[in-house]
Amino acid sequence: MTEPSAENPAALTFRAATPADVADAVPLIYSSGPAAFDYVFNIGGRRGAQEFLRFAYLQGGGEFGWRNHRVAEIGGRVAAAGAAFDGRAVLHFTIAGALQILRFYGPIHAWGVMVRGLRVEAIIRPPRAEEYYLCHVGVREELRGHGIGARFMRNLLEGLDADRHRCATLDVAVTNPRAQLLYERLGFAVSALRTSLLENRRARVPDHRRMSHPVGT
Repeated sequence: MTEPSAENPAALTFRAATPADVADAVPLIYSSGPAAFDYVFNIGGRRGAQEFLRFAYLQGGGEFGWRNHRVAEIGGRVAAAGAAFDGRAVLHFTIAGALQILRFYGPIHAWGVMVRGLRVEAIIRPPRAEEYYLCHVGVREELRGHGIGARFMRNLLEGLDADRHRCATLDVAVTNPRAQLLYERLGFAVSALRTSLLENRRARVPDHRRMSHPVGT
């Protein structure tokens, strides 16, 4: 099998994620917002954030399920992963997510996880029905800086539909200026800054900027 190489960008291909991608996709999903994921989902031991994301990914449904994700490949190996959906999916995702949390953490710990999730949603807000939301985007560390993230984002943006959506949106942590610059080059502009005071012994959630990309630009 050919090793992934940033020197051959033409080899980059895109496809829907599958359960078989779990080992590659979950660390990339986690890398898109480790502080927020740890704040919500990490309760220690075998119930860390990545362990929950793996469980939810393999369940298939919901925001973190494999059915909601796409991957980019080079040489048959996953180079990037991410998701895009509009606000019409939020209710379904909320129900699926609550059930996954109950199954993974059990009834004693699940409620705390859900409460922390609701707190984070005040900073990283769910999209409205007419918004096309991009999230969970991560690129393998050794392949960053070679345009793979930009090409993958453009692939995700192909789902932006003028008949259904008013704009594309995403959130970026203020601690990730490199990602913000990439999104600005792709036509996104900052529309809001949300200050975070969320912190526990696992992580501190940073302030986040909401960015928007109008349809047709």
